[in-house]
Amino acid sequence: MQDALIQVAGLSKTFSRRLGGLFSTRRQVTRAVDDISFTVKAGEMVGYLGPNGAGKSTTIKVLTGLLVPSGGEVRVNGLVPWQDRRRYVAGIGAVFGQRTTLWWDLPVRESLELLQHVYRVPPARFRENLSAFSGLLELGPFLNTPVKNLSLGQRMRADLAAALLHEPALLFLDEPTIGLDVVARERIREFIREVNQERGVTVLLTTHDLLDVERLCRRVMIIDHGSLLYDGALAGLQERFGGERRLVVDYSELPERPEVTGTTLLTQDGLRVTYGFRAQSAAEVIARVTAGAPVRDLSVLEPDLEGTIRRIYEGGLLQNGRT
Repeated sequence: MQDALIQVAGLSKTFSRRLGGLFSTRRQVTRAVDDISFTVKAGEMVGYLGPNGAGKSTTIKVLTGLLVPSGGEVRVNGLVPWQDRRRYVAGIGAVFGQRTTLWWDLPVRESLELLQHVYRVPPARFRENLSAFSGLLELGPFLNTPVKNLSLGQRMRADLAAALLHEPALLFLDEPTIGLDVVARERIREFIREVNQERGVTVLLTTHDLLDVERLCRRVMIIDHGSLLYDGALAGLQERFGGERRLVVDYSELPERPEVTGTTLLTQDGLRVTYGFRAQSAAEVIARVTAGAPVRDLSVLEPDLEGTIRRIYEGGLLQNGRT
């Protein structure tokens, strides 16, 4: 816990609403987050996943200091987020896909200059960061355009620059690529990767676009119905809960018996044979295949991450395997 930037222990958050008329004493209590614990080390980039209503947004609102939890302990960079908020927010950045921190009627440049004064960024440092981010995010063509006239992709790039101008240690991203085209999504992913790797910014990412997770995160946490179901390596998630991996082999000539130990022969079309396997490593399967007959080409197809996540939610695969 001592080297963690984010420390969460036994976090819970409940919401209560009155049922019936004005004088009714009946209340409905919803437990949005239910006793979750995790740590995030400085420099990590972690995907925080879950279906709508799982508790992701509530967790992020607690971590950014917008909500006070009902129970548990939270420390981010040594501070309690909902206490001493001025000092706390000076060390974090946040981007929420459907909301902007920029001034709607002002040009992007003037919004960023206002944020410079809000966060007391020294002028030389501001100019340096603005120049770097303008290059990485290609802000130049619309720096003098009012925010209200920007496309969604342009606004998202401007919001990313705004969130990082004051050089926070931690960046919260909530659906940063939602609604963007392929080119804009990839540009933003590249920028996020750059600030994580080159500037050491710790990133906690929530998204429904699983390609964001595959491209950016080595570690994922999965939450559902307020409970943390999985916390570990993305590769481990696929290995433990993914479907079959497939090996597609183009033989130069078919072996006498195309079956390979430890695999399932899925399809055969001329000299192309597809095998399914689960427990063995790809290297072991490839060694068996190439030992049996000459091979012209082969490729390993990994299970689809979206399919794996769907299997977890729909099949209750983690009921007895919570980590």
